[in-house]
Amino acid sequence: MTLKLAKKPETRSTKPFKSLMSPTLRIVLFINFINALSLIALILNIYNYGKTFGLSDFQTSFLFAIYSLSQFIAAPIIGKLSDRLGRKPLLIISLAGTVLANFMVGTANTTSILFLARFLDGITGGNISVAQAIINDITEPEDRARAFGLFGASLGIGFVVGPLISYLTIKLSLGAPFLASSILAAIALILTVWQLPETLKQAAPKAGNLFDLGLGKIFTGFKIPRVGALLIVTFLTSITFGMFTFGFQAYYIKVLAQDLSSFDLLFFSFGILGAMMQTLGIKFLTKKLNAGRILLLGLLFRSICFALMPIIPNVVYFIVISLIFSVFNSLIQPMISNLISLNTKPSEQGMTAGLNAAYLSIATGIGPVISALLVDKQTIESAEKLAKETGAAVSINSYYSYGYPLYVAGICAFAVLLLAIHTRRQYNQPVINSNYN
Repeated sequence: MTLKLAKKPETRSTKPFKSLMSPTLRIVLFINFINALSLIALILNIYNYGKTFGLSDFQTSFLFAIYSLSQFIAAPIIGKLSDRLGRKPLLIISLAGTVLANFMVGTANTTSILFLARFLDGITGGNISVAQAIINDITEPEDRARAFGLFGASLGIGFVVGPLISYLTIKLSLGAPFLASSILAAIALILTVWQLPETLKQAAPKAGNLFDLGLGKIFTGFKIPRVGALLIVTFLTSITFGMFTFGFQAYYIKVLAQDLSSFDLLFFSFGILGAMMQTLGIKFLTKKLNAGRILLLGLLFRSICFALMPIIPNVVYFIVISLIFSVFNSLIQPMISNLISLNTKPSEQGMTAGLNAAYLSIATGIGPVISALLVDKQTIESAEKLAKETGAAVSINSYYSYGYPLYVAGICAFAVLLLAIHTRRQYNQPVINSNYN
C-alpha cells in the first residue's frame, strides 16, 4: 500500500465543501465514533479488567495514565506532520495503531502486554487532532461550530452504542469489548484508505530541522496568542473529567451499591443526551449565543453538577444530577475546538488541534491518578479484608472516600469557570482563519 502525501499548495483545490454532511465528514464522524467506542470500553471495563490481573486501584489508574502520557507526546507530532504531509497518511497510521492496540488489550494474558497495548494506543492515538483538522479543511468558518457539534455528537453516539456492545460482549469475556472496538476500527481504517480524499489545502513549510516536529510547542502552547487560554481550559477541564471517570464508577458501584448492568445503562443515557445536545442543542444555541458564551454556559452547569453529585448518597438523586451533567458537559469540547480552529492559521490547524488533544489526553490521565490518591485505600482494604474473614457485608461507610474525587473535581471545575471568564476576551472575538495573516 502506498500512502500519498499532500499535494503541493499550488495544485490543490481551495474550494470548500458546502454540505455539513459530505462523504468526507461522514468518514471523520465515523472515526470519532470509533474513538468513543474505545474510550467507553476503557471506562466501563478497565477497572474490573485490571482487577482480574491483580492490579490495585492505584495501579489500575496507570492504565489511563500511560495512554495519556504517550498521547501527550505523540498528538502534537502527528498533528504537525499532518500539516506538512497531509491528513490521510497520518490518519491511516493512527487508526492502524488503534486496531492493533485494542486487539492486544482484548487478548492480553499478562500485565506487561496490557500496559504495552495502552502505550501503543496512545503513541499512535493522534487521529482526533487530524480529524479535527479535516473538519477545518472542509467547512466554512460560519458552519464550523455546527460541524464540531456533529463531531461531538458522534462521540455521544459512541457513548450510546458502546455500553450496548459492552453489555453484549462482556458475557463472552472481559476482553471482548476491546476486540469489538478493534474490529470496528479496522472498518474505519479500510474506509480511510479507500474513500477518504486528501483535504489539506495548503501544506505547512518544510522544517529546516528534520527533528522539528512541534514537541517544543507542548511546553509553550499555553503562550500561543488567542489559543493559549483555550488550551489551558482544555487541560484543566480534562483533569476534572479524568477524576470523574475514575471516581464515578467506583462511587456508583461501591457507595450506591449498584451493579455493572445499570452502570452501562446510565452511560447509554449519557450518550443519548450528549448526542442530542451536540446536534439539536448546539444548532439552537448558536442562533442565540456565540461560541464563547456557550462554552461558559457549559462550564457553569458542569461545575454546579460536580459540586452537587456526591452530597446525597442516593441513587435516584445521583442519576438525575449525572444526566444534567452529561447534557452541559457535552458542550465544552466542541466549543473549544471551534474557537481554536477560528483562531488558528490554516497551515497550523493540525498543530493546534494536536496540542489540544495532547493537553486533553495528559490531563485525562492525571485525573485518575489524583482520584486514586484521594481515596482512603487503607480503610477500604481493611474493611474488605474483615468482610472476607467474617463473611459479613462491607459497610457502605467504608467506601465513602470514593466520593472525595467528585468533591475535589467540583472545586476545580469552579476554578476553571472563573479562569474562562477572566480570559474570555482573548478568544471570544476570533479571527476567522481563512483571512488570518
